[in-house]
Amino acid sequence: MKRFHVHVAVANLEDSIRFYSAMFNAQPTVQKTDYAKWMLEDPRLNFAISSRGGAAGIDHLGFQVDSEEELAQLQHQLQAADISMVTQTGTACCYAESNKHWVTDPSGLAWESYQTLASIPTFNGGESASGEPASACCAPKTATVKITPKNNCAPGSCC
Repeated sequence: MKRFHVHVAVANLEDSIRFYSAMFNAQPTVQKTDYAKWMLEDPRLNFAISSRGGAAGIDHLGFQVDSEEELAQLQHQLQAADISMVTQTGTACCYAESNKHWVTDPSGLAWESYQTLASIPTFNGGESASGEPASACCAPKTATVKITPKNNCAPGSCC
């Protein structure tokens, strides 16, 4: 079964956790120093926030699926729409390892279709080459126009 996914970049993680916990009437199911996620059943939603240097606002939207078959079906739908797609296999992002497909809507908003394979201890498998924490970007450059020098990522490097 599909679960709608929303990832929002926030200016202040603690304030945002308080706000969304009250709004959802639930505490995050995952909470880190730079990230929090609520896996809600009503509505069926994977809502994530992060404070990793990106501009505040919607980072990306997507669909989380439970099986390889569902992910293949979404991939087929995207291919049928003749949309340029970026595929990532076993990528590390948002404290999870996932297989995913990225597309960009006509307005430049990144959409992610993915299946989570496992939890991992870091946001994206490590730090950037400069030793700084890796950025909050999740979509590869070719799947989004929301890339800035502060949140530039290579394919396969984050959620």
